[in-house]
Amino acid sequence: MYSTYIFDFDYTLANSEQGIVMCFEMLFADEGYGPFPRQTICQTIGMTMYDAMAQLTGETNPHRINELIHLYKVRYSDKYMVANTHLYPQTRPMLTRLKEKGARICIVSTKTRSRIQQTIDKEHLNSYIDCVIGIEDVRDAKPSPQGIQTIQSRFHLPLGEILYIGDSLIDAQTAANAHVDFAAVTTGTTSAADFTVWPHVQIMHDLSELL
Repeated sequence: MYSTYIFDFDYTLANSEQGIVMCFEMLFADEGYGPFPRQTICQTIGMTMYDAMAQLTGETNPHRINELIHLYKVRYSDKYMVANTHLYPQTRPMLTRLKEKGARICIVSTKTRSRIQQTIDKEHLNSYIDCVIGIEDVRDAKPSPQGIQTIQSRFHLPLGEILYIGDSLIDAQTAANAHVDFAAVTTGTTSAADFTVWPHVQIMHDLSELL
C-alpha cells in the first residue's frame, strides 16, 4: 500500500465530458469554428486548455487562442461545467476505502484548482481530499512532474510512497517524469493496449479495481 494516492481529475475521478463538449460546441458555434465530431473534442480532455483550443481551432495566434479561452470560461464554463461534471460511481467508495486505510489523497490536473474545488464542494468530498494542484499552481503543465513534485515536497514523501492514477498517456508520462509508480484507468479515451508501452503497476477498467 502506498501512503499517498495522487489522481488526475477529468476522466479519472469524474466524468466532465458532457460539460466540456457542450462548452466547446457553444463557443465554436458562436465564433465560427467547426463543427467537430464529439470524439475529436473528447480526445483533447487532459490537455491544457491552450493546447486543446489551438489543436481544435487550428489557431496559431496566442492572443486569439487566449481570447477564445477567456470566452469559453466566462460565457459557458462558469455557467455549465460543474452541473455537468459527475463523479464516477466507483469514485466515492474507492476514496472511502483509501481513507479508512489511512492514505493521503491528492489531485494533480491540468484543470484549474478552482474548478475542481467546485466539484469537490458540490460532491461533499472535502474530507477525502488532502491537496489539489491545478494548472494555476505550476509553471509547467503535465507531463511536467512539477505538480507531483509539489505534493512530494509539501508532505516530505519518498518517491516509493506515491502512486499516480490517470486516464491518459499524458498522465503515464507525468508519472514517469516524476519517477513514481503509475496506475492507468480506461475511463477516458485511451485504451488498455495504449498504456502497455508505459511503466505501470496496474491497468484498470475502473477505479473499483485500484490495487
